[in-house]
Amino acid sequence: MGFLSELRHPTAWYTRLAIVIVALAFFWLIAAGGISAYLVNRMVSPARTHSDVKLQNFPGHPQPLSFTVKGQGARDGWFFPGLRFAPTIILCPAYESSGGELLTLATALQDQQYNVLVFDFSAHGSVGGRSTLGLQEVSELRAAIDGVANRGDVDANRFGLWGVNMGAYVALAEATNDRRVRAIAAESAYGHPNDMVALQVTRFGLGSLPFVTGISRMIFDRLNSDFRNVPPLKTQLAKLSGVPQLYLESQDEPILAASTALLFQASSPPHELVVLQHGNYAGMPDDEKRNYENRIVSFFVANLPATAGR
Repeated sequence: MGFLSELRHPTAWYTRLAIVIVALAFFWLIAAGGISAYLVNRMVSPARTHSDVKLQNFPGHPQPLSFTVKGQGARDGWFFPGLRFAPTIILCPAYESSGGELLTLATALQDQQYNVLVFDFSAHGSVGGRSTLGLQEVSELRAAIDGVANRGDVDANRFGLWGVNMGAYVALAEATNDRRVRAIAAESAYGHPNDMVALQVTRFGLGSLPFVTGISRMIFDRLNSDFRNVPPLKTQLAKLSGVPQLYLESQDEPILAASTALLFQASSPPHELVVLQHGNYAGMPDDEKRNYENRIVSFFVANLPATAGR
């Protein structure tokens, strides 16, 4: 009774201090929950960029290509035709990026006779919906691969994938379960979409606030409970044994550079790790962009020749 009485009517200084601390912690948890909910909402509804490009005026004569994502409906991509029955390279845009920013990379690959597909993930470019930072996007990439394979004028069993951060995660995740993928170039990849949540909290400048990162991850997991059994990417990369992999880490993205290096270490040969001074292909100066294009093109030429097959 004395203890309960002291809690109701505190007289000792340490009891009063403890009550204040508990009250502050309680109110901070509520505030942290509100902040985290706001941040996660921003993450799944990212700022969208969209390039208004007229296909008929663009070099390489890209064609519209429609494919269907299960549960989401029709999507459109831009198909750059290369050598008939040659392999196809699919470009997977970064988070808060769009396919329209990758058109010069597409033409650089097309110049080497590759077929190339550029498209947008959910909540990016002209596509509505919400982002799951890579979880649902894996099925979107698979639908895009199926759409290209069904054309009848490409090699339906030879695909290459390129992607950055979210696009890199999606490319690697799809490749571990799709034997049609024969080569992958992954820049600034992360091991699980939950890791991207933590990175985004840091980018908002709130990573040092107590509980915010953890609560944000919990909210994101609850929103995407259908994917709660998705394993970390590093536990799946052994499936890519024999598939050429190029990992690129960017020095201006230290957190993603570290995760890319860890994924490289967990992967199986043949694989290569390259350190870039700068990432963000769309924002590179022209000379640096050309060097980057040459590196990507050289990787695919060496590991996925643009020869006709069936």
